[in-house]
Amino acid sequence: MNTFVAVFVALFAVAYAAPQQSGTTPVPIVSESSDIQPDGSFKYAFKSGDGIEVQNEGALKQVQVAKADGTGTETVQALVQTGSFSYPAPDGQQIKLTYTADETGFHPQGAHLPVAPVDPNNPQ
Repeated sequence: MNTFVAVFVALFAVAYAAPQQSGTTPVPIVSESSDIQPDGSFKYAFKSGDGIEVQNEGALKQVQVAKADGTGTETVQALVQTGSFSYPAPDGQQIKLTYTADETGFHPQGAHLPVAPVDPNNPQ
């Protein structure tokens, strides 16, 4: 009887641990490219079969920043990136975001992003 229980428990554990089917189909990569240079610059892009497209490029840039002790400035390297990505939204609309990321921060742009209202007392 104990052998039967042990075999049953072992079979149950094996069945329970088996990979579960998620019901999703793998998405193919339609195209991709990548170029990495010794100077730290890079460029990559890919497109998948479900409508996702990504491209990004970056390079190191020399920038002047304030010293931590407040005694002037120093030259440091900053990574500057530009790129974009797009994907189909659930409603079928293609969402596209372009961006720049540099020493001043991340700057996204896209028709789907909310825009702050203009202050009529301080138009820019």
